[in-house]
Amino acid sequence: MKNIKEPYKPIIGISMGDPASIGPEVTLKAVATEKIGQLCRPVVIGDAGVLQKVIQLTNLNLKINRVKDVSEAQFKKGTVDVFDMHNVDISKHEMGKVAAAYGHAAFENVVKVIELAMKNEIDATVTGPIHKESINLAGHKFSGHTEIYATYTHTNKYAMLLVEEDLRVIHVSTHVSLREACDLVKKDRILETIELIDEACRRLGIENPRIGVAGLNPHSSDGGLFGDEEAKEIMPAIKEAVKRGYTVEGPVPSDTLFPKAIGGVYDGCVAMYHDQGHIPFKVVGFNWDKGQQKMKSVRGVNITLGLPIIRTSVDHGTAMEIAGKNIASEDAMVLAIEYAVKLNKTKPLKNPFS
Repeated sequence: MKNIKEPYKPIIGISMGDPASIGPEVTLKAVATEKIGQLCRPVVIGDAGVLQKVIQLTNLNLKINRVKDVSEAQFKKGTVDVFDMHNVDISKHEMGKVAAAYGHAAFENVVKVIELAMKNEIDATVTGPIHKESINLAGHKFSGHTEIYATYTHTNKYAMLLVEEDLRVIHVSTHVSLREACDLVKKDRILETIELIDEACRRLGIENPRIGVAGLNPHSSDGGLFGDEEAKEIMPAIKEAVKRGYTVEGPVPSDTLFPKAIGGVYDGCVAMYHDQGHIPFKVVGFNWDKGQQKMKSVRGVNITLGLPIIRTSVDHGTAMEIAGKNIASEDAMVLAIEYAVKLNKTKPLKNPFS
């Protein structure tokens, strides 16, 4: 009888997020699922003491295998392989607390998962949520994961892509003030963003992506009544993209763009700034339970484009108010791992998305 070669299961490095947040909980719940065990070989980067505490809080049937090198991982059912960072004093650990010590630990976990990917010891990276205040209290002046990844991979051109089912949203700018975001609406930056989302859609299996570009101003300025960015920057970028062979429409008023995208008209959307893209995305991906007054389910994945390594993430925050209560949903983390696996299948030899 012939031996049938099993498909390669990629090694996915998962940084557990802020140790006082829901990050460790959603990470462990995700890696405990049968689906993730079938798709990949996960290695969690974080403090083993915190993860053990969360296993007890959640009654998960998991054992921890501490490793100092990825080669020591067992990848066995019922076992979670942990690259133990030893960076949290478990005797003083408190769930739901914003603290410099936890920010520093979360930062170290992220830097380590990047390092492992850059050394090709893992195939892709997935990140749990970090708390920006804690990170900055620890002296690490970053506005989020994306900027940390850009710095430690020496990447200058990058962008955030949000994915939830058929809605894919990329941003011309993200973690800057609204005033600065308006100043960043420039032809070259918009054109680069269009090129990034086109390539990302192709990597996700869409052969000829249809891209919709949002306007900046109300009604896309109504012919210049409410601003001139559409005429001076956005339209020239769209025309150049079309000239280069991309299928692009716009500028489309954002209150029209996103309903059309959800309805299947566009495969990818270009938002001009953070909230323009995040609000419709979270309306689709987040499900608030009115009766229980809590988030019932959270779906949606954040993918950083332009990096030399794969990075996906949950698109929700640390949710400190429910940390340690065993009510956090792992749906977004499962989805983030699935997308990391999917992107790994189409990974170029060098510099994905660039």
